[in-house]
Amino acid sequence: MIATRRVYERPGPRDGTRVLVMRLWPRGIRKARVDVWEKELGPVLPLLRAFRAGTLGWAEYRRRYRAGLARPEARAAVARVRALARRGRVTLLCGCPDEARCHRSLLRAHLLD
Repeated sequence: MIATRRVYERPGPRDGTRVLVMRLWPRGIRKARVDVWEKELGPVLPLLRAFRAGTLGWAEYRRRYRAGLARPEARAAVARVRALARRGRVTLLCGCPDEARCHRSLLRAHLLD
């Protein structure tokens, strides 16, 4: 089972292994609230900045993020998260407030394929 949550939400008893999938560490979050940090699964900074600035739409962001998962570093991180998921529940964590427009939902779908 692979779930998603905001990193700013309190950890829950059903979270399993909490995996942070952001390129930069979120402000105000103690390391004890995260089990694994897979920063290579966060969007590359130019992509993230363009999306946040509004110069890139969601459809193009999705396409570029998914293409970025083919990078060797990202493929290795995907393999590590899949291995964790085979052993038990994994919760992907990110700071985005809207899960519908966040890479963690794209990553979850990719991991479940």
